[in-house]
Amino acid sequence: MVPLLVSVLSLSQHHAHATSLAAVVLIAAGGAAVFGSAGEVHLPIAGFLAVGALIGAPMGARLMARTSEANLKIAFGAFLVIVGTTLVVG
Repeated sequence: MVPLLVSVLSLSQHHAHATSLAAVVLIAAGGAAVFGSAGEVHLPIAGFLAVGALIGAPMGARLMARTSEANLKIAFGAFLVIVGTTLVVG
C-alpha cells in the first residue's frame, strides 16, 4: 500500500506510512471480527501480540517521525527486499 500511496497519490513517505497504518487498523478489525466470530482466534496469543503492539507501535511511530524522508525510503526499500527474498527463497 505504501509504494502506491507514494507513487500514485504523491504522498510523502511519512504520510504514506501513517495513512497505511490507519487503514490497517480498520482492515485488521474487520478481519479479526470475522475470524473471531468463527472461533479461529487463539485469544492468549492474540492478547500477547496486542500487548507487544501497544508497546512497540508508539515507539516505532516516534522513530519514524524522527527519521528523514530519504532514510525512511531506504529502510522501507531494504525491508521490502528482505521480505521479498524471504518469500522467494522460503
